[in-house]
Amino acid sequence: MRISVQAEDFDIGEEISKIRHGRTDLGAIATFTGLVRDIHGDHVIRKMTLEHFPAMAEKELLKIAEQSMKRWPLEDLTIIHRYGPLYPGDNIVLVITTSHHREAAFKAAQFIMDWLKTDAPFWKKEETDMGEHWVAAKEDDTKKRDRWT
Repeated sequence: MRISVQAEDFDIGEEISKIRHGRTDLGAIATFTGLVRDIHGDHVIRKMTLEHFPAMAEKELLKIAEQSMKRWPLEDLTIIHRYGPLYPGDNIVLVITTSHHREAAFKAAQFIMDWLKTDAPFWKKEETDMGEHWVAAKEDDTKKRDRWT
């Protein structure tokens, strides 16, 4: 299991290669990559800044990862979440889950993202054509997380 909170970008292909290196027993690798959009509603996004509390963020990502490993028969997983200034098209988050079967890999990846959106201590500030603002949590994200309880 690999958890990383980092400012640096990541290479999706390289991360997939790392997690499957030397493994011939895997039947499924599911991935999710979150990206910075250039539009949010009616506003053009010029920059997004992600802030976090380092020790708290890593602890929460580890907790979410451990819960997913308990719920599904996963072989391994990777969660990478970036912080700092990001621009449209930049990678934000990467989740990779591996299992012998696709259903476990898919469900675990979705579970991880649903919990990351609501419980991981990251705060987003968008700089748009209309000024700066903090991005508020969405009720829909909470509903998606709550379906797993």
